[in-house]
Amino acid sequence: MKRALLVIDVQNVYFTGKLPVTYPPVSLENILKAMDAARERGIPVIVIKHRILPDSPFFSPGSSEWELHPEIARRPRDILIEKTLPGAFTGTNLEPWLRENGIDTVTISGYMTQMCCDTTARQAFHRGYKVEFLSDATGTLSFTNPAGSVTDEELHRAILVTQAQRFSAVMKTGEWIAGLGRLFK
Repeated sequence: MKRALLVIDVQNVYFTGKLPVTYPPVSLENILKAMDAARERGIPVIVIKHRILPDSPFFSPGSSEWELHPEIARRPRDILIEKTLPGAFTGTNLEPWLRENGIDTVTISGYMTQMCCDTTARQAFHRGYKVEFLSDATGTLSFTNPAGSVTDEELHRAILVTQAQRFSAVMKTGEWIAGLGRLFK
């Protein structure tokens, strides 16, 4: 098994911007732990950054909300990929990079659980990759729209249950890191 850690859209919009992630409250801390553990063990770290047209209220290139969270920006990474749609495989060089590097397993971390993380996990599964989904290193917020309302915790849990049903091995960051230790002994 050769894995890569995907760090999806950990951008300021989720901390100081219009979409503050609220659940789980330790998601950023766990993303950083996963990045550090991956680096220590030689696992490639792929940072993915979302970009939309300049007139969008979210992810507009050049805005402070579009920038990576400072803790993500300062950590080493193997590649930075920009995407314009929820799935990190769509219109990017992610898949060629994974294939060139012999990666067969992707580990999902980042934001938001139900959008870019879920979409990327499903895309990876459909392309034949094994997928690990870090339940406490992904996150979301509560939503209300014409379809109804859902709390942050309910939305997060529903996606994790769905991912575990078919697409991913869902686990906590600590479990993932402990599993890495067993692989490298």
